Amino acid sequence: MAKIVRVEIRQVDLLPPVVRTDAIQSFVRQETPIVRIWDSEGAVGTGYSYTIGTGGSSVVALLRDHLGPFLLGKDAAFVERLWNGMLFHTHATTVGAITALAMAAIDTALWDLRCRKAGRPLHVEAGGAKDAIPVYTTEGGWLHHSTELLVAEAIKAQEEGFKGAKVKVGKPSGGEDLERLQAVREATGRGFALMVDANQRFTAAEALRRAKLYERVDLDWFEEPLPADDIDGHMRLQAGTSLPVAVGESLYSPGHFAEYLKRNACGLVQVDVARIGGITPWLKVAHMAECANVNVAPHFLMELHLALCCAVPNSLWLEYIPQLDQIAASRVKIVDGMAQASAAPGLGIEWDWAAVEARTILGSLAVLA
Repeated sequence: MAKIVRVEIRQVDLLPPVVRTDAIQSFVRQETPIVRIWDSEGAVGTGYSYTIGTGGSSVVALLRDHLGPFLLGKDAAFVERLWNGMLFHTHATTVGAITALAMAAIDTALWDLRCRKAGRPLHVEAGGAKDAIPVYTTEGGWLHHSTELLVAEAIKAQEEGFKGAKVKVGKPSGGEDLERLQAVREATGRGFALMVDANQRFTAAEALRRAKLYERVDLDWFEEPLPADDIDGHMRLQAGTSLPVAVGESLYSPGHFAEYLKRNACGLVQVDVARIGGITPWLKVAHMAECANVNVAPHFLMELHLALCCAVPNSLWLEYIPQLDQIAASRVKIVDGMAQASAAPGLGIEWDWAAVEARTILGSLAVLA
């Protein structure tokens, strides 16, 4: 077995290619902590996580001061042991977003290292359920867009081969949301999947009222209608609507997902590999959902979630939001609306290290050995 001998930590900031505005926030910058791990046999694994504008430096500090030193000298092959060790090493700040994001950067690097040493791609190493997954796009549908633009974006996505598109909701009145959705549905027809996302905007009563309106448009799901900690509200909503209620991007531990599933408080799981703390807990949540007969359609992180979607049998969709184009040479391959899992060993991401180094935030680079 090979020991961890070097850990490199940095932060890269990426600007989104389009303005992204939803019911509660604007996505102005992606802060991207990146971790590289070397073992004593010379193998290297790379992992990452993200924030949408705040907290990136806190993640880097936790990696540099606590989790990175914890790894040195430990056996890189024992990924589950290391994940649980990190969990208890940071017990005073667990469960929480900053800790989960830091653990994810390390855990994804350890999985990349494992896959590269095994000579297998992540989707095979983690389960091998399939080799392709349907894709819907979120590169459009933003709340500040006009109805005419929403329609044009949906038609364009359809023409480009996407099998569905997401539209943001949360206008001052439910009627305005409905008019926008009806215009898109009329333009695309019933064979094109439409999803809506409220970004935790509503109370339970308002979400239930709007769900009744949205049901007229034949939606695939109603995403983040309520604050993530309102499980009782989600129970009321899911019991009162025919729409699958989608949750997960704002949950940070497998136990939180267990509560939703046990209480029938959701109809779709959107577990985010960065926010849950890495690939190790992501797989636990996906299989937990599988056992509850609930599908998975992960949030964001397209380049990494592609392999994970193909690792498990209950994955439903991959969300298309190009995230790493500025710092990666590889691109997700889509054929007839289906994203194809990479056959290359590792996570399926080919990093452009010159671009990574050029975009590294001054003072963020740390090397532990």
